[in-house]
Amino acid sequence: MTKAKPGIDKNLQNVVNELDTPDLNAHANQQLNQKHMDQRHEDMQHFRKKAYENENQE
Repeated sequence: MTKAKPGIDKNLQNVVNELDTPDLNAHANQQLNQKHMDQRHEDMQHFRKKAYENENQE
């Protein structure tokens, strides 16, 4: 993450940094989106497993 300079909104600074990245073609964009969705799926599986383990410990 970038460090915010005094008096500058950090959220806006991050948006500007994202706008500086080059545009990707449709295939590369889809690959990035799939990677993001796979990570969310793994996180949800981990969360459900932990919840199940905690429920059965009682």
